[in-house]
Amino acid sequence: MLASAVIVFREVLEAALIVGIVLAATKGLAGSRRWVTAGILAGLLGSAVIAGSAEALSDALSGMGQELFNASILGVAVLMLGWHTVWMSSHGREMAAEMKRVGHAVVVGARPLSVLAVVVGVAVLREGAETVLFVFGISTAEEGGKMATIAGCAVGLGAGITVGTLLYRGLLAIPTRHLFSVTTWLVTLLAAGMAAQAVTYLSAAGVIEMAPQPLWDTSWLLSETSIGGRLLHTLVGYMDRPSAVQLLAYGATLLGITALARVAGRQHA
Repeated sequence: MLASAVIVFREVLEAALIVGIVLAATKGLAGSRRWVTAGILAGLLGSAVIAGSAEALSDALSGMGQELFNASILGVAVLMLGWHTVWMSSHGREMAAEMKRVGHAVVVGARPLSVLAVVVGVAVLREGAETVLFVFGISTAEEGGKMATIAGCAVGLGAGITVGTLLYRGLLAIPTRHLFSVTTWLVTLLAAGMAAQAVTYLSAAGVIEMAPQPLWDTSWLLSETSIGGRLLHTLVGYMDRPSAVQLLAYGATLLGITALARVAGRQHA
């Protein structure tokens, strides 16, 4: 539940900020709200189509063996989360600046109002499609089944819309860079935890071998099955009895995403 809530919150907040920038740039322009609303609805419709395609893909591949299927889904989710983190670190500011330019161009009459529907629709579709694919991968690792994932999505959706609205209205005095710094670290840790979980599935499928003895055992201090252990397992990938292969997958994913994001951020600074 927590993993899906974090991902949905991050994606919805990004979409809300883009919509907020466009609304602020075209404030007072007659008809602008209708076009923005049309763009949001079109983006949501496209995301729903992608959600249906993801479910169809799941049904088509479900015969490959549950462990291999779960490992494959988690692997794709890790790659996409890593790519998203790196891309946002290098293009986030450019995207926000572009939204402001589009809004200004519409206000001065250089571009038609319909452009608002296009840019907002594309933004919502992009974030919605990423949300669908991320949650699809996370649902493989989350405990509690579909209901827990749905509940997490609902929490993340509500929180993302609320925070985005408060930021737009100027009621929340939290710099967006701090918000995204926190969520970026959470997403990176989620990806590292999923990489370790994928290794576990591959071991169960007999693809790789894990040493029978764990590197350490902290189950006496904080069991992975306890409430606190589950919370940390979801948020930061905590393992009370990790193997060397799991720790290697976790560390490589964490360091890889962090290093690539920093390099990309410096190049576009």
